[in-house]
Amino acid sequence: METGPESGMETGSEPGMETGSEPGMETGSEPGTETGTMKAVTWRLMPFLVLLYLVAYVDRSNIGFAKLTLQNELGLSNAAFTLGQVGFFVAYAIFEVPSNIFLERFGARRWFTRILISWGLVTALTALVSTGWQFYTARFLLGAAEAGFYPGVLYFLTKWYPYRYRARMTGWFMMSTPLAFIIGNPLMGALGGLDGVLGIKGWQWIFIATGVPAVLLGFLTLRVLPDGPERVGWLKDGEKKWIADELAVESSTLGGTHESPLRTLRDKRVVLMSLYFLCFPLGAYGLSFWLPTIVDGFGGLSGTAVGFVTAIPYVFVAIGLYVVPKLADRSGSRYPWIAGNAAVGAVGLAGSALVPAGDHVLQMAFISLAAMCIFAGQPVLWSLPSRFLTGVQAASGIAMINAVGNLGGGFGPMGIGVIVDRTGSAVAGLWFLVAAMMVAAVATYGIKRLIENGRVVDHVPDVPVESGL
Repeated sequence: METGPESGMETGSEPGMETGSEPGMETGSEPGTETGTMKAVTWRLMPFLVLLYLVAYVDRSNIGFAKLTLQNELGLSNAAFTLGQVGFFVAYAIFEVPSNIFLERFGARRWFTRILISWGLVTALTALVSTGWQFYTARFLLGAAEAGFYPGVLYFLTKWYPYRYRARMTGWFMMSTPLAFIIGNPLMGALGGLDGVLGIKGWQWIFIATGVPAVLLGFLTLRVLPDGPERVGWLKDGEKKWIADELAVESSTLGGTHESPLRTLRDKRVVLMSLYFLCFPLGAYGLSFWLPTIVDGFGGLSGTAVGFVTAIPYVFVAIGLYVVPKLADRSGSRYPWIAGNAAVGAVGLAGSALVPAGDHVLQMAFISLAAMCIFAGQPVLWSLPSRFLTGVQAASGIAMINAVGNLGGGFGPMGIGVIVDRTGSAVAGLWFLVAAMMVAAVATYGIKRLIENGRVVDHVPDVPVESGL
């Protein structure tokens, strides 16, 4: 991972534009400070954060594999079973904003430790459920335990990276998602095949084996994760000053922020971005939840084989998450990348629903295209809130957007579940997701107008960055 002139990369290399600066925006940093600082921060933070969210996503998505046998054991219909997914995201929404406010108070290191240990314990203990209500309670508690982690990391990144780096760093962080499916799906397929080993059912193995790593990583987080750049020993004083100066300049140019984090929740930009973002988790979770069921319907596949086949689309998701945010950062224009990916994602979902029965290769090709585009535009989207929010307002605002938006993670699977119960086809349910992604594509330009009318875009530095980071 080389950056700087030596690797043919000039950060912010537009003619007449100095790195990290615009007219009237002097930070006083030494030449080369930006490259070295961002490289050091990225290597120290991003691999560990990716690992943490990988485990988090496995603990969310394991329900799609447990469903293959647990649903019948609990005697629940498709729609009734997906109520557990709705419960997860309702709890997630309720506790998301308070969690991020506590993050600001207690610091990332302590608060992320609490989140990891609590969600790991709840995941492992889900292996004990034996009734529908116990299942619903376990999913609700998991949502409450995990609430605040994803938006907390997004807020945490605003303490380390200037705006022009955030789409790409969010893309790196979201790389955890495809890795979770690529690694986790074959693993969970194999765990489901351990049915009866040591007297433990396959779905119980899935919950136990995916919950324990979160607990262990919680204790590791307490030891290795810093709260901010001020006190870390691996940054030089000049590098710490460069970060502080850059973020101070950005903070001073933001308009319309609020003194109270709770008042931020009434900001129309925050409210409308929350509803807008809802479309993306609806598509992402709807697809990931039902994909094992769709692939299992191909027939003749073992649990392990289902795991490997369902991992294929997420190889393309990983490619998209690397390429799209990088191109968006270079272009300096976020909105076409968000809207375009949503539209192409809808086309992929529609194509997979229209493929003739039995053509599984073509169906998986369309699903791979859809998955890649649904996920790839999201890191670019998450760079938008920091154009009008900073500090504790950013903590509560990002949490609000993620909390409301992630309700789509519950209603996406449930909407498909209702269609499946009526039609008997999981593929037919994909049309519900097509509609959601088309709405997202169109609504992107409404969000653009909303933010620009707030007169924030003209003030916040948005230097296109070309970087090996």
